[in-house]
Amino acid sequence: MTKQQRPPLPPFDLAAAKAKVKAAEDAWNTRDPERVVLAYSEDSVWRNRDEFLYGRAEIKEFLRRKWERELDYRLRKSLWTFDERRIAVRFQYEWHDANGQWYRSYGNELWEFDDDGLMRRREASINDVPIAESERRFVGDNW
Repeated sequence: MTKQQRPPLPPFDLAAAKAKVKAAEDAWNTRDPERVVLAYSEDSVWRNRDEFLYGRAEIKEFLRRKWERELDYRLRKSLWTFDERRIAVRFQYEWHDANGQWYRSYGNELWEFDDDGLMRRREASINDVPIAESERRFVGDNW
């Protein structure tokens, strides 16, 4: 089996940390669990809100459920800080439920990477705020 790497690899400098954040934003905006899960190690450990996930299979199933529930999802991530192997980001995303209620979700993530640039740990704290459709920020090209 060929070893999978996900550049940029640790240790991170500012450019590499920004590239990692942008790659994550781009991948998550595809809403494709098959693609997104490839950024995580086989034994990745997650805390997402009140859920604890272990390994790619659980992460992929979580993402599938997430994007079935969070419709028209659009995400923005920004680098908060980093060190050689860890990155902290803040993010906002907008989505609506099956009833048409829009939300803006705010949060912070802490990431830790293995030597191959795969995320081995993700801790996410997220709060959802109901918004009117007219309050959306991430519409069309303005996202």
